[in-house]
Amino acid sequence: MATKISNPKVLALLVLLTALGFLTRFHFMHRKDSIGYVIAKEDKILNVVTYDVLGEGNGVILLEISERMDPPPLVLCSIESAARVYPERPVAFFMKGLPDINSTDYQTQARRKFPSLSSFENIYFFPLRMNELYAGTPLLDWYKKVNPKKEKYWIHVNSDGLRFASIWKYGGLYLDADVISMRPIPHKNFLAAEAFSVCSSSVFGLNRHHNFTWKCMEDFVKNYNGDQWGYQGPSLFTRVMKQWCVLPPFKNTEDVTCGNIPYLNPQRFYPIPWENWERYYEVWEELPSFNNSYSLHLWNYMNRKHEKMVVVGSNTLVEHLFQRYCPTTYASLLNKVTANI
Repeated sequence: MATKISNPKVLALLVLLTALGFLTRFHFMHRKDSIGYVIAKEDKILNVVTYDVLGEGNGVILLEISERMDPPPLVLCSIESAARVYPERPVAFFMKGLPDINSTDYQTQARRKFPSLSSFENIYFFPLRMNELYAGTPLLDWYKKVNPKKEKYWIHVNSDGLRFASIWKYGGLYLDADVISMRPIPHKNFLAAEAFSVCSSSVFGLNRHHNFTWKCMEDFVKNYNGDQWGYQGPSLFTRVMKQWCVLPPFKNTEDVTCGNIPYLNPQRFYPIPWENWERYYEVWEELPSFNNSYSLHLWNYMNRKHEKMVVVGSNTLVEHLFQRYCPTTYASLLNKVTANI
């Protein structure tokens, strides 16, 4: 038989305690641990959550949208150099080929797959699930309707879309995986020119839920053209920028501003233009200083047919860049060469 409580103060206290118990249980069921998981009853992992890692909006994001699980040295160098240049920022590498997270030591397991990166505590590996990234953006309907088999540049246009979606969700710095970082970029929000009349899509930084990112996603869907190379990438950025501001011309190596967004000089990331991409794989009589640059984009798309790579002992510019900015990756290459002698 239930006991009747007549004292209103006691009754109010019991109601409060019951509510607190419910809230505590709810919080426990949705508690996030230190490496980005949502823990449910009985510690069963229900979902992958990256907000604990990237939620402050200061992350560095790189993407691997193919099933490839053996990234070439340039990709490993891109990740390592970013981790070295931004030691206080999380560097997140999203990989389609990674399995879903099913244990709390997932990061430890993932790092074992990439020995040259395993010592960097600010590098995180996450499975790339496109439906999850596109959810809540104008790109989701496009992604559900598009037929990859009929797309001429599917990997590239999908990559274009995913970089918008990831920066929209998390904010931070986006880098293509053929970018070698040399020194910190002093801007949180910025766009960059790859040529004097073309805005880059390979390197940019924007706050979470920035209006510019949303406009880019709207343009992506409204003006979609997958048959034209770069139309969803640099051309899209350039189109949206022209709606955002009237671009002032660059003077020498100075930066300019588009509205309230810094627009960085081509020298910051593209001191070697795409027409001369092979210069990275040549021997230079005198090594360039790149004093006006924060990072270097190595134009890997131009290299797709030639498959030029860093060669230990070649004395090429790219070898020197590896030695200086991703020495652990370079040491791994050197060890492989030594082991085969």
